[in-house]
Amino acid sequence: MPAPGRRGFTKAELQSFRDAVVPDLLPATGLKLLFVGINPGLWTAATQTHFAHPVNRFYPALLAAGIIERPIDPSAGMTDEDRLHLTSRGIGITNIVHRATARADELTDDELRAGGRQLEELVAERHPTLVALAGITAYRIAFGRRKAVLGRQPETLGGAELWVVPNPSGLNAHETVDSLARAYAAAARAAGVI
Repeated sequence: MPAPGRRGFTKAELQSFRDAVVPDLLPATGLKLLFVGINPGLWTAATQTHFAHPVNRFYPALLAAGIIERPIDPSAGMTDEDRLHLTSRGIGITNIVHRATARADELTDDELRAGGRQLEELVAERHPTLVALAGITAYRIAFGRRKAVLGRQPETLGGAELWVVPNPSGLNAHETVDSLARAYAAAARAAGVI
């Protein structure tokens, strides 16, 4: 993690987190809404906090959607209080692929398909009400749904309602905090979180 008061990492520091794993953030019971990222970025791996890169719009979108009630700034690492704020609402976070890369396009199709199978097992084991997978291209590859579109999917995943929502990465430039908030709020309402 960055030193106290420090808000960044050098390129070499970030590269040292390549292939690191970030543990899932899951409530002990009562999982309603499971957000699924593609895979951890290097900043996420460095801070051990999902969606942690400073330009990632995930937490601002959750706040704008009314899914969380206070800002969360994960860029230097999420606090225990932040984690509790999410899990006490029945919100969990995981990834399709668990190894960190600089960009999601570094993953192979085989990794995405294997990650999809692991995700299905996790969902069958933890029984969330709804799974919101953030990234249409990764979803299409991982689950062989080449024509899938954003929104609620016709099939379930491990028995859970399945939605594909826009990826909040700063690289997904055509999405805004407001457009992400609308998509996330729709999934959260369906899950009974808001």
